[in-house]
Amino acid sequence: MTMADFHSYYTVLILIVFIGIWFWAWSGKRKRFFNEAANLPFADEEISERSALKLQEEEKDRE
Repeated sequence: MTMADFHSYYTVLILIVFIGIWFWAWSGKRKRFFNEAANLPFADEEISERSALKLQEEEKDRE
């Protein structure tokens, strides 16, 4: 196996991985997550406060 063969196989492997990640990201299962992430800039302060409290609790649990 020459280096040219290795580079060809590696390129095909990376392409397959990329396509797999693309399908995973755009699958219907991820729609709820993307909708939630898309609305984060418009979230109320209450949600931000709840997130901050949750992070503080997680930090306390780690200690």
